[in-house]
Amino acid sequence: MRNAFEAWAQREGHIVRRREDKPEEYLVYETQRRWVIWQAALTHGAKTAAEATSKFAKDPELKPAVTQDEASVRNRVLNEVLDAFSELDEAAGMEGVLKVIQGLKKKQKALADAKA
Repeated sequence: MRNAFEAWAQREGHIVRRREDKPEEYLVYETQRRWVIWQAALTHGAKTAAEATSKFAKDPELKPAVTQDEASVRNRVLNEVLDAFSELDEAAGMEGVLKVIQGLKKKQKALADAKA
């Protein structure tokens, strides 16, 4: 997952050097912020994609390869996460990122409760 992120970040012109004292964190704040967003998007998308896969699978025990439906769900979720983060003020810092993640979790839970 980190390799995919770093490849994307480099293509977008971000510096992917990591801190020497904390190698799990990036040296540049904006890269670290995008890494947290990337992880949130994947976590949020994995739950939604799992729900979509279970709806379309004939045998729930078999996990099919990525279908077009699953890909569209992933794309929709990624766009939803990017929209949520685009409204975030840069001055909000990591607290703002965490607030957006919590908002996405609440929204997902509300949708799950509505379906149940």
